[in-house]
Amino acid sequence: MNRAELIDEIVKITGQSKTEVRDNISAFIHIITSSILKGHKVTLVGFGTFEQRHRRARTGVNPQNPSQKLKIAAAKVPAFRAGRELKSIINGQSKLIAPKIEIKSSKPSKSSSIKKSAAKKPAKKMSSKKRSRR
Repeated sequence: MNRAELIDEIVKITGQSKTEVRDNISAFIHIITSSILKGHKVTLVGFGTFEQRHRRARTGVNPQNPSQKLKIAAAKVPAFRAGRELKSIINGQSKLIAPKIEIKSSKPSKSSSIKKSAAKKPAKKMSSKKRSRR
C-alpha cells in the first residue's frame, strides 16, 4: 500500500475529505520524524515504537570485487519495533478488529442548518405579532 492508497482507505473509513486526511498523515509523519531526529522514542501502544539507533562503523565487501574491503562509517538509523498486539495479530493469535470511528464534522450539515433556520422563523413571526397587537 502506498500513501495515496492509505489516504483513500482512511477517507472511506472516516468520511473526511482527502485534503484533511492528506494533511493529517503529513503532520503525523512530520511529528514522528522530528521526534526521532531529536533522539526521542515515539510509542504507539499496541502498534509499536519508532526510535533512532546507532550503527557502529564496520568493514564491508565490494560486491563487484569481493577482494576489495570497504570502510562503512558509523550512522544513525531509524528503527521500528512492533508492539505485542501487532505481533499477535500478524501471528494469527488475535483477530484484527475494525475501529469504531464516529466523525464529528466541524461544518454544520444541511439538515442541521435547516432545523436551525426553521426554529428561528416562528420566533420572529411571534415577535412581530406581539408588536402589531400593541
